[in-house]
Amino acid sequence: MHEDQLDSQPVHCPYCTMPFELLVDASQGSHETWEDCPFCCAPIQLRIVVSPFDGELEDVLVGRDDEVL
Repeated sequence: MHEDQLDSQPVHCPYCTMPFELLVDASQGSHETWEDCPFCCAPIQLRIVVSPFDGELEDVLVGRDDEVL
């Protein structure tokens, strides 16, 4: 996967509130994953929502590791 095929989404860390750009691969469809904050290294829970009709990225939900998204 080339970076130019990824969607860039601005998000904020739910722990330290620092903004950063998250690269999302919408070709995987809707899914949940975790990524460490590039600033405070806390585990961020991500819910990636992709349209089942056109494969476009619809939403990126960001939460703490212990939250239910």
